[in-house]
Amino acid sequence: MVAGRTVRGRAVTRVAAIDCGTNSIRLLIADVAARDGALADVRRWMEIVRLGQGVDRTGRLHPDALHRTIAVARDYGVWIRAAGASRVRFVATSATRDAANRAEFEAGVLAAVGVRPEVISGDEEAALSFLGASASLGGAGSGPAGGAPTPYLVVDIGGGSTEFIVGTDVAEAARSMDIGCVRLTERHLHGDPPSPAEIATARADIGRALDEVARTVPIDTTRTLVGLAGSVTTVAALALELPGYDSSRIHHARISAADVHAITDRLLAMTHAERAALGPMHPGRVDVIGAGALILAEIVDRVGAADVIASEHDILDGIARALV
Repeated sequence: MVAGRTVRGRAVTRVAAIDCGTNSIRLLIADVAARDGALADVRRWMEIVRLGQGVDRTGRLHPDALHRTIAVARDYGVWIRAAGASRVRFVATSATRDAANRAEFEAGVLAAVGVRPEVISGDEEAALSFLGASASLGGAGSGPAGGAPTPYLVVDIGGGSTEFIVGTDVAEAARSMDIGCVRLTERHLHGDPPSPAEIATARADIGRALDEVARTVPIDTTRTLVGLAGSVTTVAALALELPGYDSSRIHHARISAADVHAITDRLLAMTHAERAALGPMHPGRVDVIGAGALILAEIVDRVGAADVIASEHDILDGIARALV
């Protein structure tokens, strides 16, 4: 397919968006409607590659992590070309921003996919996350979250960083902080399960970050808290007691603050083997889900939210929309 193709009477452009974070690399190939920017998925895929392995400590991308990531990017390049996407954008975030050897990563991606990766700032990451998440929140009949009151606070809990974005139709204030699930696990949560002292130091680290966010982003004005990325959606799947991961059940599910705290406490008390046995748990999240859930729980407390809406639409959808 090429730009300008008509599908079911609508002019669409086929695009490909790749989001490469600290923990995962994800692909969305979609047809974007010219009239209203509506997305129709052609292929959506995720692989855990842990690109940010050790970056918080060393400031460099590990050779093994580079190899894993470029191998998946090569597969994505094959799929993109086969799908005939006319516009392609590859975005890299927290781990790559911090890496002294990111030029090696950029060269590998260019060879694998055919486009140079954009190492975007935390502010741009936040804006794209808000664009992807907010599109389906406002209108009546848009699902369980339809008509959700504004302003929204969108939180994107990644592997290396968490983005905080407040806005209505567009992002109005945003901040990116280095408190992702991989980074906090490597910094603090070393036990199996982590000790109370380790959890306390992680909680204090999150608290300091939230204090900093509150200085520039009016997080206390939020009327709807929206959570993005794998830590949030996994907590949602566990709260919903799903036997396996089911994105159709998770998307726009409302998870109460009480359930967020109960799931967080449960995960932090479990061993690696016990977490791995949970039905919705992706193998690549087993060792970092405790930190991700803790970040979410602390945010819920800080803003006084009664619940959080879990969204499967995030920065990946924002990248795709921004291409057209």
